[in-house]
Amino acid sequence: MSVYSSKEAILKKIRKALSTSTPLPFPQSEGNNSLYQPSQQELELQFAESFTQLQGKFAFCLDYTELAVQLQQLVRDKGWTKIYCTETALKQQLIDHTFNSFAGDSLAGCDASITSCESLVARTGTIVLSTATESGRTVSVYAPVHICIARTSQLVYDVKDALQGIKEKYAGNLPSLVSFASGPSRTADIEKTLVVGVHGPGEVYVFLVDQ
Repeated sequence: MSVYSSKEAILKKIRKALSTSTPLPFPQSEGNNSLYQPSQQELELQFAESFTQLQGKFAFCLDYTELAVQLQQLVRDKGWTKIYCTETALKQQLIDHTFNSFAGDSLAGCDASITSCESLVARTGTIVLSTATESGRTVSVYAPVHICIARTSQLVYDVKDALQGIKEKYAGNLPSLVSFASGPSRTADIEKTLVVGVHGPGEVYVFLVDQ
């Protein structure tokens, strides 16, 4: 058989296959059901375990007063002097609860940045962020330390639940960017040695408030 006739035979098979609709062999596997079923653990506990396994730092707070106390203690222990936050409501809430370590109006040169989030994914220990907040795209990425303030009501089990929540929250006006952060930035591409803080913060903290 010549090369030309072999090519024609292959093209005929392709045309025939394209003209005939093939039913999906497993229709229930096309995103209709979650592959992962929720465990019996509370979401708070599951997130804490998953997040800390990824080298994240986790703290649980009963209310915003305790949050301010724990946050102030962290700043003193670390010797930080420049805490950056662009979210007006979050910043004012912390100030109202006596957290007074905000200093500097520039992300460049700050010791740590503080942001809120869209949700927390318990199964993977992931922080879901979007450009819908005043923090925008850069605050959680360019600071050497990222501190995320979240509420227990923002906990979801899986990534699918987080995405569904964003769709419902913003309806037809979705944020231009939704990002998923699972612990500090890290890579093992160089000689299979784990390096932390390569393309983002070297430390990530989540303060979870019971609310």
